[in-house]
Amino acid sequence: MSTQQPTSPSAGQNGNGLALLSSMAATHRLRLNPNTDHKPESYEGLQLEYSPLLFSSLERYLPPSMLSLSRDSKLHYMRDIILRYSPEVDRNRVQRQREYRQKIISHYQPLHRELYTMNASNFFAPSFLKAINENKEESFRSIMAEPTQGIFTFEMLQPRFCELLLAEVENFEKWVHETKFRIMRPNTMNKFGAVLDDFGLETMLDKLMEDFIRPISKVFFSDVGGSTLDSHHGFVVEYGIDRDVELGFHVDDSEVTLNICLGKQFSGGDLFFRGVRCDKHVNTETHSDEILDYSHVPGHAVLHRGRHRHGARATASGHRVNLLLWCRSAISFGHLDSKFSSSVFRELRKYQKDFSSWCGECQREKKERQRISIAATKQELLKKEVKPGT
Repeated sequence: MSTQQPTSPSAGQNGNGLALLSSMAATHRLRLNPNTDHKPESYEGLQLEYSPLLFSSLERYLPPSMLSLSRDSKLHYMRDIILRYSPEVDRNRVQRQREYRQKIISHYQPLHRELYTMNASNFFAPSFLKAINENKEESFRSIMAEPTQGIFTFEMLQPRFCELLLAEVENFEKWVHETKFRIMRPNTMNKFGAVLDDFGLETMLDKLMEDFIRPISKVFFSDVGGSTLDSHHGFVVEYGIDRDVELGFHVDDSEVTLNICLGKQFSGGDLFFRGVRCDKHVNTETHSDEILDYSHVPGHAVLHRGRHRHGARATASGHRVNLLLWCRSAISFGHLDSKFSSSVFRELRKYQKDFSSWCGECQREKKERQRISIAATKQELLKKEVKPGT
């Protein structure tokens, strides 16, 4: 991995480069909506505090007058914004995570280096690649099943890729055991599994999200930030008698979740889905049209909103391994009291009361309010039609 440092923002400019940026920062606001026609710079290969995708995504929100500046100038401006408005605790956490990952990557020797660079023709099923290349809703739907609203299943990975990734994960776990290296598990619910980003697969998974999942999410999940996915958490989970057995009812820390079964031989372990909910309604009852049970098939994927409530039933026998990619819209930018507001979709959850575009219970409450309003209006009209004395 390159550790190239970004050059000074004033490099290659006149001595007033930084002053110009400071002036622009004071007088220019970020766009409320992204400039979808603008092709952003690549920030790959730079030593950055955050994912290069985050900077490429943010660049679309820069004021028009800044788009012609050098990459270093734009990077300086964007870094200043992110550092200025991200809490210190978040910056410290990101720094600790970078140091942790660098320590692993500098000591761990990969088994299959071909996994660490995106090679679509070797990774993906031909039907999936064809749909992605055509990039049309009808093409996506032609390879998908939608057993219940908002849950899409399809064949995605070639068997050979699944075998290689399983072997890589086993090799990493062997290294962890031999070196007694203390690793972080994927999340608070899984006691087994590994974070793929931590041992060098972050760049490949970034490409997976950006080039293959975001186009689909833009079509089917735009209401939850699917068109602006720009960061991810990639990991594998393991289930079996000597692993995690089941997974309780929960929602994911993502806007969109990709869940792919890698293998191996197993029985049981079905996923169960029970409707999409906002924070307010996450524990409300399930309605009959929201119930879905799904049986895993190696190489096949399930794509759904992170807020779609789900869990995993007990694995009765064997050993099941799944690849999870929590895709996040880490930035969507707007203006709030003349100040920069990051992660608009997530911030809106704190203030917005109605999520009827995607929350099943909000939709039901909205329909009930409309029913009551119509009934009240009809009642008023009937009263007006009844004349006094009749």
